[in-house]
Amino acid sequence: MLPRLADRAFNNAFLLLSLMALFWAGNQVLGRAVAGHVPPVALSFVRWSLASLIVLPFAWPHLRRDWPAVRANWRFLAFLGVVGGGAFNTLQYIGLNYTTALNSLVLNSTGPILIAIACVILFRDRLTATQISGTLLSMAGVLVVVSRGEVELLSTLSLNRGDLLILFAMAITGVYTACLRLRPEIHWITFLFCQFLASGLFNAPLVLIEALAFGKTLQPTLFTVLAIGYVAIFPSILAYICFTRGVELIGGVRAGIFLHLIPFFGALLAIGLLGEPLAGFHVLGFVLILSGVALTSRKP
Repeated sequence: MLPRLADRAFNNAFLLLSLMALFWAGNQVLGRAVAGHVPPVALSFVRWSLASLIVLPFAWPHLRRDWPAVRANWRFLAFLGVVGGGAFNTLQYIGLNYTTALNSLVLNSTGPILIAIACVILFRDRLTATQISGTLLSMAGVLVVVSRGEVELLSTLSLNRGDLLILFAMAITGVYTACLRLRPEIHWITFLFCQFLASGLFNAPLVLIEALAFGKTLQPTLFTVLAIGYVAIFPSILAYICFTRGVELIGGVRAGIFLHLIPFFGALLAIGLLGEPLAGFHVLGFVLILSGVALTSRKP
């Protein structure tokens, strides 16, 4: 019974990509909460290093079998690991030290559009009218939620260095998602381990610079331990399993639209955990987001 349910879940792109958005929404909230308390590069380095150690025992048998393919494609696997995890998350954590949650959510909503642009430029994909309409519809929902129904509030947004870092991070995520179709024929857990390892190695020299040049180091507090535990398991291991499999099932453009669920789940977390009131703009935004996701995720 359980193996059958697990198999059905692993082949359900909507479920997998929705879970990915939920876990990354938690990462977004946590990344903002720890800003100024936990060094961003150190958080990223420990996140990927711990994720590598957790996955290694499960990946080892497959890694041994896939080693010839890994060795032949190590440069490409390292590239995906750096842009998809190491650089992306480090840029986001650094950016969240300098920008507001509102700006961050607005900039993250550009993800599906940047993924679509990357697919068109790199692989000459053709976007359907349905995909374009669904993307714009869900993005409108994101803007309604993050502006709290006051659209004129968006005109007051201004870009600072944190915003530019987050925007650049979303752009390289577009490249990463588009390139996932080129991953070698290796087991998915082998692929994820290679990504996590490359991300950790990429951040290793950066964390030394952060500590030695700026004097920023992790402090062994309960808050730090809990934060590291969360980011290593949920937005790293589980979210990347869901995202990689989701892209494999329905493609990068259709999978990318699920990034718009991140502010949707972020708002639900704020309502459920922080006791924030449910307002009319929440309902309107949620309807637009879910309608756009449903429209775009339909099979062409």
